Amino acid sequence: MARVLLFGPLRDLAGWRERQIEADSLSALRIVLAAEDADLGEAIGGPGVQVAIDQAVVRGDAALTADSEVAFLPPMSGG
Repeated sequence: MARVLLFGPLRDLAGWRERQIEADSLSALRIVLAAEDADLGEAIGGPGVQVAIDQAVVRGDAALTADSEVAFLPPMSGG
């Protein structure tokens, strides 16, 4: 099972910070999360949200293993 982490407003929206979720790819993980919580599914697909797998930002789909750590990172603002 992949270790899934949510940060900032994504964590607040979901009501959890960390969970173990069974998925073999990032796209499958997104489907599971959206099926459980439509608002979260929409938010993690929103503009500016980045995904890091094992602390490396990825774009598009990627394979996951049982040891994968997937972090959904909300948009950052600078000043």
